[in-house]
Amino acid sequence: MDYATLSNEEGYTVFEFENYRIRFKAPYSLEHYISVKEWNNGYLVVMAKYSHNNEYEEEYIDLNPILENLYIPSNEFLSKIKEVRIQNT
Repeated sequence: MDYATLSNEEGYTVFEFENYRIRFKAPYSLEHYISVKEWNNGYLVVMAKYSHNNEYEEEYIDLNPILENLYIPSNEFLSKIKEVRIQNT
């Protein structure tokens, strides 16, 4: 499998790939992610739906500092990911 998934649950963003399930705090008003516009070696541009806005908004997620804080070697980990897909729960 060469793709990862992005979702949200209970106030957290969830990024999953292989045996990793990485959760980090999401914006308080995030309802769900809509689509991935760009994936660039750990940097995501996504469209998201927030409770305070009827329109979708662009959001930016940088996984590199998150992986670094978890002592996961980002270059090795991210190089295997060719695509990120939205997984709505």
